This record gives sequence, structure tokens and C-alpha cells, in this order.
Amino acid sequence: MTQRQLKLGALTMGCGGPGRHNLWLDPQLPADASVNVDWYIEIARQAEAALFDLMFIVDSQFITEGSPSHYLNRLEPLTLLSALAVSTRHIGLVGTLTTSYNSPYNVARRLASLDLISKGRAGWNVVTSGDAGTAGNYSRDEHYDYATRYGRAAEHVQVVQGLWNSYEEDAFVRNRATGQFLDPSKLHSLNHQGEHFSVVGPLNIQRSPQGQPVIFQAGDSEPGRDLGAATADVIFTHAASIEQGQAFYRDIKGRALQRGRDPEQILIMPGAEIYVGDTDVHAREIEQHYHQLDHSFELALKEFGRNFGWHDFSQYDLDAPFPQESLEAARSSFFTAAKRIADHARDEGFSLRQAVEFGRQLRPGAFVGSAATVAEKMAGWLQARAVDGFNIYIGHPGQFDRFTREVIPLLQERGVYRTAYEGSTLRESLGLSIPTCTPGRVQAR
Repeated sequence: MTQRQLKLGALTMGCGGPGRHNLWLDPQLPADASVNVDWYIEIARQAEAALFDLMFIVDSQFITEGSPSHYLNRLEPLTLLSALAVSTRHIGLVGTLTTSYNSPYNVARRLASLDLISKGRAGWNVVTSGDAGTAGNYSRDEHYDYATRYGRAAEHVQVVQGLWNSYEEDAFVRNRATGQFLDPSKLHSLNHQGEHFSVVGPLNIQRSPQGQPVIFQAGDSEPGRDLGAATADVIFTHAASIEQGQAFYRDIKGRALQRGRDPEQILIMPGAEIYVGDTDVHAREIEQHYHQLDHSFELALKEFGRNFGWHDFSQYDLDAPFPQESLEAARSSFFTAAKRIADHARDEGFSLRQAVEFGRQLRPGAFVGSAATVAEKMAGWLQARAVDGFNIYIGHPGQFDRFTREVIPLLQERGVYRTAYEGSTLRESLGLSIPTCTPGRVQAR
């Protein structure tokens, strides 16, 4: 059997994502990185030179003055990825679009356009929008409840995939001798009538070289895991240990198998924050240094309310017991994460100050050390079937430089990472098959 190889994604949050408000202070990083297309192009080309599978752009559509610096001022994902598409040749281009506040037809058309522009390198990160405040930007008084969000998401993805099957592969004859442009027998309307959406179709754009964009998803709740197992080609997650990674890996692959899917055709790629030093001790010093530099209690307190529907925690006494009533504000937000925080604060008897401090304290990463140590650990997680790859957070530019220059060659020497791209599309890079065209209906998985 061919040895399994790591898949790598590059996740950048420009000048500073959650918990990293002060990243923009790094002089190696443009202070306007989040809206600087030249910087994005540079990072994409660097990741492509290192043979990364994809570049991943996150998004949200609601902010407060306490939001991380990247969230306050950033480019819309598909607009940005279209610019990267004409500036790169091989790397996949994955953008976040919410199913809660987008129509399936527009999502299908925009992503299909990116897929053609990039010649088959587009991916869609499916989210349901956890920021409850988003509702106010889309003419709604309230955010969708948990069940509705995931019900809409499942149907939304099926409708989008149905629209991507509007044309069969060879529908466009383009025969100048006969004057025939289209074979009308290979154009198919959708005529979908569902619980959340009614979409006639067909979509006015052909299939791409990879058939259709790759579906990505992240969600750790039970509905989130079910959605990922049913619809996703690649799942992003978080794993603090190899054992935690193995448990999630087995769970998702098992759920996929129960739905009649090939478990090898769904990839698990947890996020990884990597620090490379001259020695293992030096790397831990770097990790500690950047943690202190990028964090502060004041900014962490402002951001603390995000999981709780941007509940205002400044109204409470910091040294009084953690306000358990705040969990109600999270019902239509990131409830799974908020409940984990509130339950832990209750069990430990934390004050609000202690809960915030606990959330921002340094948790030593699994992939911190010399280049040899990092390569060994990454290979170990792959071989233990805790992962199929990693979505690597790009924060401080100097660290990404060290990873690509020092760790990548060691992974290649071990035979767990490619030495050249396998093809020109994202599906070829990831080892995913081209979906069968099933025209005229939504695809149920």
C-alpha cells in the first residue's frame, strides 16, 4: 500500500484572530495585513512553494469594538480568493460562507465561478454562523435557533450540490461547424421544494475540472458532527492530544460509514499552532514569548462574550462567582463552547476573573520543538490515525518561514509529505474522487 501522506492547510487571520489581538504589533507583519492583497498573495505563494494543499480564509459578519483586530477590518473571502486564484497555480482556495445568511443559488454560483477561475481549486467551508448578532445585519430580529441552523445547513448544502449538477460534463458542444453551442438534453433544472428552500434552477455555469468545489466543515456539537459526516469532504477540528484526535477521527469516520460513505473519502484536519526553535527548550521559550506578547487580560475580557452571543461581561464584578445566567445568551450562539466554559467555571468555583484567566492561559502546544521534534510528532499523529493532515495557523511570519524551510524537508524525508503536486485540482491534491453528476435532484448523503 502507498504510505499515507499529510495534507496541509494554511490558515491565516491577517493581523490577529481570537486571542491574538496584538499580533499586528509584529514588525514582520503588515499592520494592514487583513486587507492587504499583496501580503495574501505572498503568503499563498509561500504556502504553494511548500506544496500545501490549500489556503483557508475564515469569515464572520458581525463585530463589536471588542472583536479581534482581524475581524474588525478584513476582505470578503471569495473576492480575496479570486485574486489568489490568478496569482497561484496549484494551492486550493477555501472560503467560508454561511448557510444561515446566504441563498443556495448565490452560494452555488459564486463558488462555481471561483472553481472555474482557479481551474478546479475551490473549496467551501460550510458554517451556520455562531455570532448571534449577525441576525441584525440581515433584517432579522433574532438569530436562528440551533436546530433550525443545522436543518437549514443540511438542506442548503444539498441544494447547492444539486445546482452544481445542472450541467453534465459534456453539455457544451460548442461546435462551430454545426452551430450547436449546447446539448439541451444535458441541462437539468432542480425544481427543489424543501423545508427551508425553494429553488428551481438550473445554475448558469458549467462543471469545473474537479466536478464541484470541495466541501469543508467544522463543528464539534452532535449536530455539527452529524452535518460534517453527512456532507463534508474535509473536517476541521481541534485536538489537544493525540488521544483526543484519535477519538474524534474514529467518531467521524464511523458516522460517515453509517451513512454509506467511504471513510477514506472524508479527511480530518485539526488546527495546529506550530513553534519551531533551535532546540525543544528554545521553541517553548518562543511559544511563551509570543503568548505574552499577543494576549492581555483587558482584551480577553472584551472578547470573552463572543461565545455567549456577545454578552456584556463588563457589567459583572470580576471577583464575584462566574455568572451562570450568562449561558442563556448563548442559546443561539456558540452554545457548545459557552456551556463548556460555564460548566468548568461552576465545577471549579471560578470567579469571572478566574474564568477569563483560565481561558487565556498558555496551554503548551503539541507541535512545539526543534524542526526534528515537530516533524516526528506530526508524522506520529498521522501514523496513529489521529489525523489525515493539519490546518496550520499562520501567525508570526518568522515562524511560518521556519516551518516551511526546516520542517517540510524532514516530513518529505520521512515519506509522509509530497515532493510535488499530484495534479492541478484540489481534489487531486487531497486524494478525493470527483463526485458523480446526478442531475435534476438534491444529493442526499
